[in-house]
Order: sequence, then C-alpha cells, then structure tokens
Amino acid sequence: MSAARSAVAQVRAGLPLLVDGFSAWRDAARELLAHDVPPQDVTWGSPHTGGDLLTSAPPPAAAGDNAGTPPPAPDPSRQQPLRPAPHIPRAFMDMLQSAACCRVPDRWAFLYRVIWRWQQGEHDVQSPADEDGARLNAMVKAVRREEHDMHAFIRFRERPEQAGPPRFVAWYEPRHDVLPQVARHFVARMGKVSWMIATPEASVLWDGRTLHDAGPLAKGPEDLEDSGEALWLTYYRSVFNPARLNADIMHQHIASDRWKNLPEAKIVPQMVKDASRGARKVGQYEAVGQRKGTTIPIAPADAQPERQQPSKLDECRRCELWEFATQAVPGEGPKKAKIMFVGEQPGDQEDLAGQPFVGPAGKLLDSVCEQAGVDRDTIYVTNAVKHFKWEPRGKRRLHKTPVQREIEACHYWLDKELASVKPTVIVALGATALKSVLRTANVTLKHYLGKPMRHEGHWVVTTYHPSYVLRVPSEDAKREAFKVMVDSLKLAHELLERPPEAGEQGDLGV
Repeated sequence: MSAARSAVAQVRAGLPLLVDGFSAWRDAARELLAHDVPPQDVTWGSPHTGGDLLTSAPPPAAAGDNAGTPPPAPDPSRQQPLRPAPHIPRAFMDMLQSAACCRVPDRWAFLYRVIWRWQQGEHDVQSPADEDGARLNAMVKAVRREEHDMHAFIRFRERPEQAGPPRFVAWYEPRHDVLPQVARHFVARMGKVSWMIATPEASVLWDGRTLHDAGPLAKGPEDLEDSGEALWLTYYRSVFNPARLNADIMHQHIASDRWKNLPEAKIVPQMVKDASRGARKVGQYEAVGQRKGTTIPIAPADAQPERQQPSKLDECRRCELWEFATQAVPGEGPKKAKIMFVGEQPGDQEDLAGQPFVGPAGKLLDSVCEQAGVDRDTIYVTNAVKHFKWEPRGKRRLHKTPVQREIEACHYWLDKELASVKPTVIVALGATALKSVLRTANVTLKHYLGKPMRHEGHWVVTTYHPSYVLRVPSEDAKREAFKVMVDSLKLAHELLERPPEAGEQGDLGV
C-alpha cells in the first residue's frame, strides 16, 4: 500500500502525514477529501528523505511501515459513502502547485484547508478578497518572483575542458523550492551544452539530453579561472553610466543576499565610489558634446521599440487589470463555431471559475438560446476584456465598466479568437462589446440594436447584455429586453444562410 493510499489510516491512528512534494500531497489530499476528513483532524509534515528532485514523487512505503502501531479497525456503523473527487479548474490547480513551492512551515496544512473549503463550495477561497485567498495569491507571487530572480541572477562559470562535464556550473541560494522549474527554463535556453546548478538543498545536472538529480551541496562550486567572467565584467564596466546611477534603486532591484554570488559585486562598490567622486558629472560629457541637437520628426508612440507579445493569456500584462483579477478568463466553445457571442468582461463568479458566462448572466443567456431554438453548445462565448475589473464595496467586488484603453489592450486576444474560430456571425452583447468588435468608441447601442451589418468579413448583430436584463427594475422592461435578445439570436441564426449582400442596412462598407 502506498503512502497516499494509507493517508486516512494514518490520520485515524493519530500519525502525521509525511509528504515530500506536491504529488504526494495531492494524492493524500484526494483520499482525505473522499473520506470527508476535515483539516483540523490532519497533521502534516515533511520527511526530508532526499527523494528525486525532478519527480517529487514519494518513494513506496515499506511493507513493515508502522508495523508496531497498526491503525484501529474502522467502525462499520460509522462508515460513510466516499465523496466524489472535487472538480478543480486547471488554473486553480496551477496556483496550488505553485504555492506548494513556497517555503512556509505549514504549507501542506494550509493548502489542504484551501482545497477543503473549495470542496465545501467556498470558491472565493482563491480570490484575493478572501483571507486564505490573499495568502494563497501572496505565496504564488513570492514563488513566481523567486523564479524570475533565479533566471536573472544565476551566473554560470565555465570549467576547463580537461575537467570534463559539466561545462558550466552555477551556485544559487533560492528562498523557495523553484529549482525544477528554473532548470527546465535553462534546458530550453542552453541547448545541448552540459551544465549544473547547485543549491544548498538540491542540485541538477544537465548532460545535454537528460536532467539528473545531483543532490544538495554544502557550499558553492570551487573558484574557477573563468575567461568568460572577465569578459562579462569588462562589458559591465563599459555599459555602466555614472550619470544615471541611483544606488537606492539598484539595491531595491537586487536584494543584499543576492549580491554575494554575483561576479559584478566585486566591481560595483568601486564604480559607485567613483561616481560619487565626480565621475557622475563627467560621465556623459564626451557623448553629449558630439550631439548636434537635431530634432527627429517622429511621434512618441512610433518611437517605442516593438515588444514581444504574450503567447499565453495568463501571461498578459497589456493593461493593469491583471493585477487585481484572480485569473484571465478565455473564451469557450467549439473551435469552429458559426456564431460567436462577445460580452463585456468576466463577472465575479467567472473570475473565480475561470470560465465565461457561468453566473446569473450565463443562466439568462441559456434561456435566450432555448427560447430562440439555438443550441448553446454550438456557440463560442467570449468577452471583449479578459480580466474582471471591480471595485470593493464592503466584502463584495462590484463590476466596474472597462475604459477604452483597456478594451483596446484586449483587441489582441479577440483578434486571435476571431482568426481561430472564424465565426460567420458575431453577436455583440452590449455597448462595450460593440465598441470592441467595431474598433471604435464612437458608437451607441441604441443606433445598432437588432440591425445586422457587415464588418471585416463577419455579420455583426447587436443586442443587450444579459446583465442589463437582470438590472432593469420594471417587469415589462425585462420582458421587452429579453424578447429583443431572443429576436437578435434568431436573426443571427438566419444570417448563417444569407449571403453578404452589398448595401445591407447598417453595412460599414468594410
């Protein structure tokens, strides 16, 4: 019997659950949840057995484990049916796995409390507005920051050819357990060149084909006469600009405990001293004196360098909304749907679930589809803005309408969806969606309501957003708005068979 399968027996016997990685914790948590074991009944610990760093899977339990303390036989009268395993969204599971790398003493107990609350229906446990959710997000942020720092501050040193592999070695002292993720980063960056990253807790060796667990080291690699390091220091001196030196900012960007393992730390103090003694004043005299003061007639926006666009929605930083949302919410539906619904932005429930239109607005949209005789499962559903914009109101998060620059920032993702799905008809749900689809802020919902038009190769039909129907106070107004939505969807379905005739009412001439 594996350690994970005996989790309930160990808890009933009053023994702590020893897990040495996320996989072991996940297996134990799944069994405990199935037996409805509350967090307060479980004591978690880490065996520190030195298991495989790269798999983080626990070793099989020996046949004689706990032989002297057999668990008490379960009482048949107290047996309860097993609960089904909870459905965990992929994004939430990624958060848990990332937080499991955060070195806090109670991480396994805390993660089990989070997953227990999720199974009890408290899905706001992943929200920064929740106390546990705030801590979970802070742990994830700390781990991701550590990954970023390790990417930036690792310095490889080249070993002599006669010494054999690895060709490059690096020493680092991470604050969190991020070595496996960082190792995969350098595998992709350094190709078939052999290297080793050593840390006090564990080390990895890349032989050009496979990652190996090299075990922990008590101290850093031996000093090497590295010609590459000398070249790096020469380059560092040449790009150092004393006129732009800000020592306080420099120390904010690089913590003091990082400097000791950076080769440039040997020369920075002297360069800072030189800057304070006058180099700051004359550092740019020669270059500035050569400038003729010619004005280049170019707009500031055009002068910006072309930046690499994000490849994944979760990595999007095109506007500031990602900082306050739980997660990005992508579109959902068939890969080649003929009709695409475009809403405004995710709501509170969508932000937590990571899926579009799963709250009250989604249920009303289901009713609209049913009344129109259109199968909801054949429609691709997305939003003009992919992150939830909100403002606090007590313990609640209230919707806040996105501004134009936030809508424009998300054009990148809507364009990718349109190019991939290739819908025949786009149904714009509300004014924000219409502005996003037509790429202009100078439109009003009333002018285009229910009128089909051609735009960039698609039919576009405009109707109310489901949340509008939910908000109007009058029952008569609700019925009328609901009927407009049903009629608009019927029209969208009819347009699937209508050719793009020139001169169609509302035609934008594109």
